[in-house]
Amino acid sequence: MRKKVTADRDSSFFWSSASEFLNNELSGIRKKSSNTVEAYRRSLNGYIDFLESEKSIKRKDICYQDFNKNNLKDYLIFMKDSRKLSEKTCNLRMTAIRTLLAYAAEESIDITTVYVNAKTVKGLPVLQKEIEYFENSQLKVLLAAPSVDTKTGRRDRMILILGYDAGLRVSELTRLTVSSLHLDADTPFVTILGKGSKYRNVPLMSRTVHHLKAYMKEFHPVIKMEMPLFYATTHGIRHSLSDDTIQNLLKRYTNQSRSSIMMPEKVHFHMLRKTRAMDLYQAGCPLSYIQQLLGHESISTTSGFYAFATLRTLAASIEKANPSGEEEKSWKRDSVLKQLYRL
Repeated sequence: MRKKVTADRDSSFFWSSASEFLNNELSGIRKKSSNTVEAYRRSLNGYIDFLESEKSIKRKDICYQDFNKNNLKDYLIFMKDSRKLSEKTCNLRMTAIRTLLAYAAEESIDITTVYVNAKTVKGLPVLQKEIEYFENSQLKVLLAAPSVDTKTGRRDRMILILGYDAGLRVSELTRLTVSSLHLDADTPFVTILGKGSKYRNVPLMSRTVHHLKAYMKEFHPVIKMEMPLFYATTHGIRHSLSDDTIQNLLKRYTNQSRSSIMMPEKVHFHMLRKTRAMDLYQAGCPLSYIQQLLGHESISTTSGFYAFATLRTLAASIEKANPSGEEEKSWKRDSVLKQLYRL
C-alpha cells in the first residue's frame, strides 16, 4: 500500500494553501490592503525564486519542508549579500514567510514543526534611526510657504494643513472626497479610508475647520459629494491628485522654506503625520488616542514610534526633581539630545 504523503511534503498542498492565503485570507478575512497583499506576494515569490535558483528545487516540487530553518537562514544571507536588500526589507520578507507558515499550520498540524522552527530564525539587526518630523518652527514656516495670492497656492496650503491636522497618509489624502468632511457637526470631523479598507473619524481643530470652509466656497461652490476634495483640472475634467503630486508639493515648499529656516534634508508626506503624532504625544495625549487618530491596528505600532521620553516631558520631570540646580543640565547637551530623540 502506498504511504500517504503528509501535508508538509505535499507540493499541491503548498501551492493551494499559499494561493488561498494570498488571494482570500489576507484580503477577505484579515482585511489587508491591496498594497499589503502585493508586498506579501512579492516576498513569497522571492523565496520561491531563491529555492529554484539557489537550492535547485523545481517549482512544481516545492513543499513546506523546503521552508526549513537552514534554508531560511541561507535566504536571509542571500537577500542581504547577493540582492543587497536593506535589513528592514529582509526582515519584512521573513515576516511574510512566517505569516504564511502560521496560516498553513492552522490548516494542517503537519506544518506546525516547520512553523515553530521558522520562528527561531532571528532577523537581521536594524540600525536605529531618529524619528523624522518637523519642529514647531519648521512646521510654521512650511505651512506659510504656499502663496495665498494664487488658487493653486491656496489649495496646496489646505493640503498641508489638513494632512498635518488629521495625521493623513498620502494615499488617504488623495482618496478624500467632499463627502468625507463633516464640518457642521457638533464636533467637526473628517472620515478617512485607511489601510485595509477601514474607516476612521478624526476630529478637526477649529482653525482647520475655518480654512476648510473657505476652501469649500472657492473650490466646491456646487456641492457634489463624490467629487475629490483635492483635485487638478485637465481638459476641463477634474481628477484626484496623484501620490507623487502630493510628495513633490511638500518637497517644493520645503525647499522654498530653506531660505528662512533650516529644514530636514529629505522630506516625505509621512513626516507631517509623524509631526502631528509627536505634537500630541508631547502635549500629553494618551497613546491610545494617538493610535485611533493614526489608524494603527495595534497599539504596539504607535508606541514603537512615539513611546519614548521626549525632551519637554523629561525636562519638566527633571526640573521638578532638581528645582535649584545651577549648572547646565546634562540633558541640554547636543550629545544627550541626540540620544533622547531616538527610538
